[in-house]
Amino acid sequence: MDNGTQSVRALVFNLAGQLQYKTKIPLQPYFSPKPGWAEQQPEYYWQSVVAACQQLWQLDSSIKQRLAGVTVTTQRGTVIAMNKQGRPLRPAILWLDQRRAELRGKVPQPWRLLFAGLGLNSTVNYFRSKAQANWLVQYEPELWEQTDKFLLLSGYLNYQLTGEWVDSIGSMVGYLPFDYKRLAWARPKDWKWMCSGVAPEQLPRLVAPTTIMGQITQQAAEQTGIPAGLPVIASASDKACEVLGSGGITPDIGCLSYGTTATINTTNAKYIEPIRFIPPYPAAVPTAYNTEVMIYRGYWMVSWFKEQFGLKEQQLAEVQGTEPETLFDELVESVPAGSMGLMLQPYWSPGLKEPAAKGAILGFGDVHTRAHMYRAILEGLTYALREGKETIERRAKTPITQLRVSGGGAQSQAAMQITADIFNMPAVRPHTFETSGLGAAIDAAVGLKLHSTIETAVQQMVHTGDVFEPIKENADRYNALYNEVYLKMYRQLKPFYQTIRKITGYPE
Repeated sequence: MDNGTQSVRALVFNLAGQLQYKTKIPLQPYFSPKPGWAEQQPEYYWQSVVAACQQLWQLDSSIKQRLAGVTVTTQRGTVIAMNKQGRPLRPAILWLDQRRAELRGKVPQPWRLLFAGLGLNSTVNYFRSKAQANWLVQYEPELWEQTDKFLLLSGYLNYQLTGEWVDSIGSMVGYLPFDYKRLAWARPKDWKWMCSGVAPEQLPRLVAPTTIMGQITQQAAEQTGIPAGLPVIASASDKACEVLGSGGITPDIGCLSYGTTATINTTNAKYIEPIRFIPPYPAAVPTAYNTEVMIYRGYWMVSWFKEQFGLKEQQLAEVQGTEPETLFDELVESVPAGSMGLMLQPYWSPGLKEPAAKGAILGFGDVHTRAHMYRAILEGLTYALREGKETIERRAKTPITQLRVSGGGAQSQAAMQITADIFNMPAVRPHTFETSGLGAAIDAAVGLKLHSTIETAVQQMVHTGDVFEPIKENADRYNALYNEVYLKMYRQLKPFYQTIRKITGYPE
């Protein structure tokens, strides 16, 4: 089961990594009771899982008898408050949510002195303000008093399937008291307990990816149709599973994910912070780490462009009976590399590294059309990911020599060619677009002893798809624009962002 931001998918893979069956339930990503909020009903996610499963059995009635196990991968950082009866107390707060808790009181000593000495006060305060539990304590205290368990979406779905309060270490991404270096809940005196608002008894038991967490309960079987007693195996978050499903199990393989959030990841056996004091995330490979650089809004910006400026292509695609993405690719290809001087900085939403950052598009002239703007978005996102690649290489002291590209945006031929050109490396698609589901299936196969190791499973289940070679003329132009313009944009514009924030109060 793959519960993303845009859809829930039920996916059945065989031991060669081939997708045998698939159903998809589109999701309303979130609703916003107040500006900047992003919430969704937990029951809506579960009912979508149920619907995806029920549609699966309609494809082939024999699937049930052939299933070996079940695993869940989900969007990261979405949290759910549960009562003692195992029911959600309020809507889930999604990873896209922008609300902030107030900074009440000071961090206790000796942590306060340590953070001040390391220059980490702003980072710790950002964590405190973004921790959803702190917001609930402050603004919904009666509800928080009833909160018996505080779960990520993965933990909620695991509970619905198994009746157990259990989650995967590989899913631990969010503002929770998790020790990323030890891959475990933080030790009792760790500062994260004081700054997150959560108590130890409110959190689920954690197990490593590939561990059998429980079995499908009779109640879950009656709702989903999955046979009761089938083992449920821990996998990891959708991004971690995408990396594994792309074959990224060594630090020389850079895995790009073109989803709502765009990322570049490598997998390392060592704990390597991609940006100083910002941790790597747990990998779908047990005891390993994903060294990740994230562009928070990522390919959400592509969806934003299509919604705001792409009505013509959407209507024409409906008339022609074709996919809108084909027409958007034609729009990109009508513009030369470099978008005739239009340059985009893709910080449409601020991040932990630069909380004051905002987006920018520079170089407009009377020659530019929405086609130039669309191509500039794709180029700007790719510049940012190339910068992430170079950051990871410096931190890990290992060159990235292979590039794998997955996620919805990777279905675009134009985006893949721009990737190859800006990185000046071959850009490789895995054999399936469902790489997060495949990564979860790899964990399940190893957990069920159907493949002996992660390495063996990757050899048998991950295959190379289309390869896009860089075009030298484009690569040379992009390299000059990247070094002479893009890398200097944020540094030059940062004072103006700070002034904008001071005058308007946005972003908070």
